[in-house]
Amino acid sequence: MDQQSNLEAERAAIKEVINNSIGWAATKDTALSFSCYAHDPELFWFSPRDDGTVEGYEAFVDLTKNFFMLDDFRAVGYKIRNLAINISKSGDVAWYHARLDDFNEWRGQPANWEDVRWTGVLEKRNGKWVIVQMHFSSPTDR
Repeated sequence: MDQQSNLEAERAAIKEVINNSIGWAATKDTALSFSCYAHDPELFWFSPRDDGTVEGYEAFVDLTKNFFMLDDFRAVGYKIRNLAINISKSGDVAWYHARLDDFNEWRGQPANWEDVRWTGVLEKRNGKWVIVQMHFSSPTDR
């Protein structure tokens, strides 16, 4: 029973990181956002558009400062659906997949990601889960 309880506690901690990695934008809480990610050059994610692809923590900080923190950008809300979280047998690596609706505005106009496929990998470092890799893609069959 303890092993199952520990597994559920780890999943809850991972879910919180996943939610915070998107939800921070509503209040533009960069400290919360930066706490979700590995602070090293190996941080990576693909976005549906190539100009949103991130390679390395410094590139992520730059994207945050020069896009998300601008007055032109406003987070409206988000919904994560069908989130599935898996944890390695060693307990220090996890991966997830979900569907994401991320509602935003750019210069007062809708700039939404709707029904985006979202996958990612987290690593437990110094007792804390951090995202090391993500992939966002839009289905082309719709």
